[in-house]
Order: sequence, then structure tokens, then C-alpha cells
Amino acid sequence: MSIPSTAQEIPSNIYKPNAPLTARVVAHHRLTDADSPNDVRHIVYDISGSDLRYVEGQSIGILPPGEDTNGKPHKLRLYSIASPGVGDDGEGKTVTVCVKRAITVDEATGKEYHGVCSSYLCDLKVGDTSQLTGPVGKAFLMPEQADANIIMVATGTGIAPFRAFLSKRYNQLKHETGHSWLFFGAQTRKDYLYQSELDAYAQNEGCHIVTAFSREEKNAQGGRMYVQHRLIEHGETLFNMLKQPNTYLYICGLRGMEAGILEGFQEIAQRQGVDWNVFFDTLKAEKRWHVEVY
Repeated sequence: MSIPSTAQEIPSNIYKPNAPLTARVVAHHRLTDADSPNDVRHIVYDISGSDLRYVEGQSIGILPPGEDTNGKPHKLRLYSIASPGVGDDGEGKTVTVCVKRAITVDEATGKEYHGVCSSYLCDLKVGDTSQLTGPVGKAFLMPEQADANIIMVATGTGIAPFRAFLSKRYNQLKHETGHSWLFFGAQTRKDYLYQSELDAYAQNEGCHIVTAFSREEKNAQGGRMYVQHRLIEHGETLFNMLKQPNTYLYICGLRGMEAGILEGFQEIAQRQGVDWNVFFDTLKAEKRWHVEVY
């Protein structure tokens, strides 16, 4: 199973919206290049002295200050935790989130609208405080077995839980023998989040980091290179891994990315004479196919 031995071991909703944790920002920096149109921030909160604890693959809630247009307090937003359960400090005294400033443009007027919570977070300074809730999530956790193969597919800030996974595996569980495949997609290399960390993990035997930069690279058909194209380039290897009961696949990022991955694997299954629908149902039943998209 891809969860801790008992459900009781998984922390859940220690802090709730009506009784949140006030946590102070102790580190905050921009992850994307200064000239990238995408503003992505790495934000670390001090949770020392609190009861908050979490495991890799969970999320925390953040309550943005202020009120909505109806005069009601803003609802909480959930963000995948980007740090391992021991925190980036290694002592469980911090929790980290990776946040992109959400900007939408009205096509008719050209007016920009900035996300309430993402803008609030991106504008924070070290020393500022936020109201946190959680943690939540029991379905996107790391597998337990030491020989587990983990296939991770991320776009943009979808890298957050996988940063936690890789940190846990290569800093705390160095005895593990399973392979790690991370496929990371972004618009350009200016948006390559946590590149130095990922490059360091790639030095470990069995760790493979594969990137796709859609506005800089072309796929085999001459179109933009998206993360699903990179994954399918290694499709035979990955599909053969998925046929092993110790292989788990995780997808985190923009909604719609799963469709291309499913199509690619279906094509490979047909070439190998495998009924994809039956195989896919088995993966889900065995909790070896995990998706979190937004």
C-alpha cells in the first residue's frame, strides 16, 4: 500500500479554519528567473512550538486575510506541501509551500485579475504571519516499501510534493533501492523550479530527471514539447515498470495533462498485447495510480 501502516499514523486536520495556526514566514524567495512572466515563490513557515505535523504528499490550507465581494471572509486555499515531513530544517519545525501568482486576463477588456491567495502569499515578507490549517490528504502519499519504483509527472508548482518525495528518499531513506523517475514540464528553462536540487538528486543511482520546456523544444511531431511527450519517449521502460507491483505513478499539475499520458500508455499497451482498460483498472484498484490536478 502507498500509505503508512495505519490510518492513525497520518496526521489530519490538526488545525481547522475556526482555529488555525498562526505561523511566521522565515524564508521567502522567487524560484523563477526575474525576467520570467511566471512568478513562483518558495515560502517557508516556522511551525516550531505548534502541534502541526505532516507527511510527504499532504497539503496545508491557507486563509487569506480580508473579505470577498459578499463581505464574507475569504475561503481557505489548499497548497501541496513542498517539504519532507522533517521540514526543510530537518527537525520538523518548518513547512514549505511553492506558490505561483495566479493571473488571468479578460480577453474582452484586457484587464488583469490576480488570484487572491496566491498574490497574498507571493507578496509576503520574512517576518509576516499567515493562518494555516490542516494538514489534509491521504491519497497522494509515498509508498512504504524500500524497493518501490516511483514515477512522478509534474508541471509547474506540481513539483511541490515530488520535491518532498525526493528529499525523503535521498536524504532520509538512503537504503531504498527503488528507482525514481521525475518528469517536469514548464514553459521555458527560466521556469525550471528547484533545478539545483533536482540536479543533485539525479546523481543518485536509479534517479532520473527528465524535463520538457514547451516553448523551447519540439516533440516528434514538430509541435510543442509537453511533459507527456517526454514520458512517452520512455514509455516502454515505464510501462514495463508499471507491470511490476512495486511501481507507483503520480501526476501533479495542470488539469488535462493526464489525458495525453493515458493515450500514450494505451498505445504502448496495445503494442504489447495488453488490454489497457483492464490494466488501468488494476493500477487504480492497487492504489498505484495517483492524480492531483488543478
